[in-house]
Amino acid sequence: MFKERAPSTHHATDATWNKWVALITQRARIGSPNRPGILEVITDWPEGKDFGMSPEEEVITDWPEGKDFGMSPEEEVTNTEEAPAYNKLPEDEKQYTLFTDGSCRTVGKHQRWKAAVWSPTWQVAEAAEGQGELSQFAEVKAIQLALAIAEREKWPMLYLYTDSWMVANALWGWLQQWKLSNWQHRGKLIWAAKLWQNIAARLEKLVVKVHHVDAHVPKSQATEEHQNNQQVDQAAKMEVAQVDLDWQHKGELFVTR
Repeated sequence: MFKERAPSTHHATDATWNKWVALITQRARIGSPNRPGILEVITDWPEGKDFGMSPEEEVITDWPEGKDFGMSPEEEVTNTEEAPAYNKLPEDEKQYTLFTDGSCRTVGKHQRWKAAVWSPTWQVAEAAEGQGELSQFAEVKAIQLALAIAEREKWPMLYLYTDSWMVANALWGWLQQWKLSNWQHRGKLIWAAKLWQNIAARLEKLVVKVHHVDAHVPKSQATEEHQNNQQVDQAAKMEVAQVDLDWQHKGELFVTR
């Protein structure tokens, strides 16, 4: 699972990938989720390092492809399919599209995170924020926020667009493996277990497809998909007070530019 790499056609760096791997595989090993040292572990992890896992510790990450995990239908987590590029979506289904992103900044001695969702059709953003977590948590929280919006609006389907390879891979299949392990790694709950569990439960109620957006393309090659990804990126970095959270006023451009 964690041995995957971003396709060569995309521009996600191994350094970014490795930070995500360190976050998920090392969180249980570190102990307290609020331990300050986690920031250094994630941001300074050497590119290409194998994280020092023994073969026994990699059982979850190396589960054989195609294995059914021995779960009954009611125990299984529905894997999301890969969505097409935004410009390939049927026009009548674009209204069910949400772009997601997350960010983190240091305020005093605290890490403040921000999760944001952007609707290209309605030109609105919705956001949530908190403290004590990094941007990776915010990216996952944004997925939960998007699923909540789709449920609230009673959408028949949801197309999610994220520039996080780790989030995309989790939704494409890792959730099933995590549920098999009872959301644990080496006897301890995986990082953000409750959040992942909530997302898994929501996925059972809705048809969801996920597309990874290559966020590192030259401006000359940017498409409408990249422009929308930039919108949600901006929404994730500004103060929540600058984002109008009233989803009912559809059609207005709420994101401050």
